[in-house]
Amino acid sequence: MTLEEILRLPVEEMIQRAKMAVRLFPDIPAMIEYFARSMAEEIQVNNEQGKPTRWILPVGPVAQYFRLVEICNRERIHWSEVHTFQMDEFLDWEGRPLPVNHLLSFEGFMRRQVFEKLDADLRPDPAHVHFPDPFDPDEIGEQIRAAGGIDTCFGGIGYHGHVAFNEPPISRWHRISIQQLRESRTRVVMLGDDSVVAQSISSAGGSSDLIPPMAVTLGMREILQSRRIRLFLAGGERQRAVLRISLLGEPSTDYPSTLLQGHPDVIVHTDNATARPIQPSLF
Repeated sequence: MTLEEILRLPVEEMIQRAKMAVRLFPDIPAMIEYFARSMAEEIQVNNEQGKPTRWILPVGPVAQYFRLVEICNRERIHWSEVHTFQMDEFLDWEGRPLPVNHLLSFEGFMRRQVFEKLDADLRPDPAHVHFPDPFDPDEIGEQIRAAGGIDTCFGGIGYHGHVAFNEPPISRWHRISIQQLRESRTRVVMLGDDSVVAQSISSAGGSSDLIPPMAVTLGMREILQSRRIRLFLAGGERQRAVLRISLLGEPSTDYPSTLLQGHPDVIVHTDNATARPIQPSLF
């Protein structure tokens, strides 16, 4: 299919042809509610069965965390056996992590808005909370293996198809093959121009100067080795095209999200407005 055909397909036909399972919601709030509830239920079921819960977690989207904390505090869902692995983190221009008290620190957000918002007796063991280290990028992969692998990788899809900060590898000097990107490990990356613009709009009022230029990210290998992958597109208008390309495009390093198509248990969640066909227009 051509790009134009992919963008214009009616929603029902898009879902029918999609190379990944799709779950549609009436609107983004309904999707976020489902996101939070499904996370809470996964912990609860594993707790009842005496099993650990092992997650890769994003910062983006984030609205689900506020609801998740409410559910867990109200229903007394314990995180003592929850193991979390952060999928990425901003770095400054020298490749160093932002201070945890920085307003754009992913680690700071997770600690302040998730772990510390849980009631004290429900919080995860600090030894079970992991963040990628730009100075020892292999460490988090070793921690994942020591925990027994990932049960569920949660995340979104970036404007140009990045998953975590696995950006499209664009260089005039060398090319990265699809297989190399699939096997990519945790590493330090420069953010793509499109990521800086998208982040500036969502997080800094359009000021690209405020967006850190680098990141450390889990590789596609860690993500693809997860038993389940659950993606939630809560960005609205800017994600309409990448949703369709991810679901229907051929696997390509131009859109890393297309590499998820071969995973045995991946579901893409979005709302009706984001899924609707795209017709270019000036009004």
